[in-house]
Amino acid sequence: MSLEPPDKSYRNRIIFASLAGTTIEFFDFYIYATAAVSVFPLLFFPAGEGSAALLASMATFGVAFIARPIGSVVFGHFGDRVGRKATLVGSLLLMGLATFAIGLLPTYHRIGLFAPLLLTVFRFCQGVGLGGEWSGAALLATETADKGKRARAAMWPQLGAPFGFILANGFFLSLTIGFGFDSTKAKIDEHFLTWGWRLPFLLSIILVTLGLYVRLKLHETPVFARALERGEKLKSPLIQVFRANLKELTLGTFIMVATYGLFYLMTTWILSYGIGKVELGNLGVGYRDFLVLQLISVLFFAAFIPVSGWLADRFGRRRLLLVVTTAIVLFGLGFKFFLSREIVGSGATANRGVILVFLSIGMTLMGLSFGPMSALLPELFPTNTRYTGSGVSYNLASILGAALTPFVATWLAQTYGAVSVGYYLAALGASTIIALLLTKETKATDLDSMIDETVAERIEQTSP
Repeated sequence: MSLEPPDKSYRNRIIFASLAGTTIEFFDFYIYATAAVSVFPLLFFPAGEGSAALLASMATFGVAFIARPIGSVVFGHFGDRVGRKATLVGSLLLMGLATFAIGLLPTYHRIGLFAPLLLTVFRFCQGVGLGGEWSGAALLATETADKGKRARAAMWPQLGAPFGFILANGFFLSLTIGFGFDSTKAKIDEHFLTWGWRLPFLLSIILVTLGLYVRLKLHETPVFARALERGEKLKSPLIQVFRANLKELTLGTFIMVATYGLFYLMTTWILSYGIGKVELGNLGVGYRDFLVLQLISVLFFAAFIPVSGWLADRFGRRRLLLVVTTAIVLFGLGFKFFLSREIVGSGATANRGVILVFLSIGMTLMGLSFGPMSALLPELFPTNTRYTGSGVSYNLASILGAALTPFVATWLAQTYGAVSVGYYLAALGASTIIALLLTKETKATDLDSMIDETVAERIEQTSP
């Protein structure tokens, strides 16, 4: 293993590997999210009508978030003991095979209850794979970063989220245009519903093969290699995390909660609310029209991730996230100004401009919030438990902020109206603000020693 800092060409390879890997993983993850709203209620849960079928589909969507902490434990164990490289390859392979298998699944009309059962199993596997992916990609970037530029280096794997979303939903948009699919008038025997929806799942295997090729050419990170040299490998990283870093684990989890809640409201729930039938209390916008609005808004998500990396290195992770999360709370309290039926309308007369402004504000805040996470969470944990600790925090937050969010938001919107969903987001934001207030700034933390470099410099300067 090389202990030397990576040169520029190898650092560029690291950037490409971390970005390409997370893009592929999130592409696989999001094509399910899109299909869970527009396709799966018709093909895998037809026994339920309208809202019941949608809620059942949302429940399988949430299964992956239950699986993600399991993935972070399993892959985190090997990532902290064997290394970052091998673990990243394994997580990508699991995700890719599960996604490909979903594309081959017979529907409820062919094999009955086995169809939703198998769909749930493969969705669970997707969650396990993504649970091990994020922290490995984040560590690959942070543990090879230049001094003072860790948040900017760590933002590259974060860009995989918007890029994967754009690829997945852009693919679905192209298919709906090509097949002439209209979600408001969908018929079960349409070509898009019989076989067209399978194409993104099946063709994703090509991207997975590319990602595996890139990652197999990487070396271990210098920080992990030095930890091995010092003999710091643990028998059970998970036990050590809970024993020595329970506070950091808890704070890291709640720091991510608002970010997760915001994203899955802006993607999964809002899609179901936007294209749902007017008579059920939704907006009734055509699937294709709404997907275009989402794709435009995600560009704001992608654009503000690099901005957040620079701001986090300049002003600190904690200060930036306190400001952004406060804005998320205010945004949640302002849902009535965007989603009230009196303001936005419904059906063919729904105000697309208001919807686009709403989505764009949400995605801008998402970029500013999500960008620093791949620097902040790894900085909370020492090298020999960093993969496990950051991954478990990140993915426990997925249960609290993401797994329940589309389901709860759908129920809230149907019971109390869309404005109540904003209050739910504000509550998630408040929990994140509390966690941030209890967390120390980590910008100057040395990843080898876990000592604040500015404090160490002051001690050295004042020592006799």
